[in-house]
Amino acid sequence: MKMSVDLAKCQKIVIKVGSSTLTGSAGANLDPKAIDQLVDVVANLKAAGKDVIIVSSGAIAAGLAPLQLKNRPLDLALQQAAASVGQGLLMARYTESFNRFKITTSQLLITIDDINRSTHVENIRGVLQSLLKLGVVPIVNENDTVGTEEIRYGDNDGLAALLTTLVGADLLVLVTDIDGLYDADPKTPGAKQINLVSKIATLDMATIGGAGGAGVGSGGMVTKIQAAKVVTAAGIGMLLTKLPDLPAALNGSQVGTFFTPN
Repeated sequence: MKMSVDLAKCQKIVIKVGSSTLTGSAGANLDPKAIDQLVDVVANLKAAGKDVIIVSSGAIAAGLAPLQLKNRPLDLALQQAAASVGQGLLMARYTESFNRFKITTSQLLITIDDINRSTHVENIRGVLQSLLKLGVVPIVNENDTVGTEEIRYGDNDGLAALLTTLVGADLLVLVTDIDGLYDADPKTPGAKQINLVSKIATLDMATIGGAGGAGVGSGGMVTKIQAAKVVTAAGIGMLLTKLPDLPAALNGSQVGTFFTPN
């Protein structure tokens, strides 16, 4: 099956990027080249008249090295401390990179609870719409210093899916350290990549799963499939790919995995 992403029809795009993509291995600093590579893609989309929202993990990972932590801590309070240190570093690097294109960024720290509260939903939707009208690229992250659910579950995958449906985006892109969905662990000999998923229910969840190999994220393939269920049920497609393949994937090349909307 040939994967096809009709970018011409995608005016509003949410791109979620995982911790491992931005930092590499546990204890590493933010990778400026990775952030620049992502920003280059977003800048090209903006130049084509697209609205883009980034959901960015990486705050906890970015805070490890300054706190002299070699690995992501198991203790929740330490994770929140690392996020508090790392969030400023993460935004500073994004701001610096987007300045190359004279693109203004903004920071939104929200929680799953915010999106589940009707009193907060309209405020979030309203500010995002205002930012997009002003040509700003909003950068959203879980407020890890006060919210705990995303730290434990999903590395922002679930948050990105809910945000995508909230703003009525045309496409959700999950950028990870794996180049797509496989029918088994990608390290297993003979594992085959699945380029197109039209019915999520047909996937064998017993052989698909596990977190990334870098040791800095909390997500895995299961949380990405759960995100796909949310957006495809809302009539929105989802693309899963790695950062080096992102430009080609957005142009419709058969790289990564595309989940077709219901």
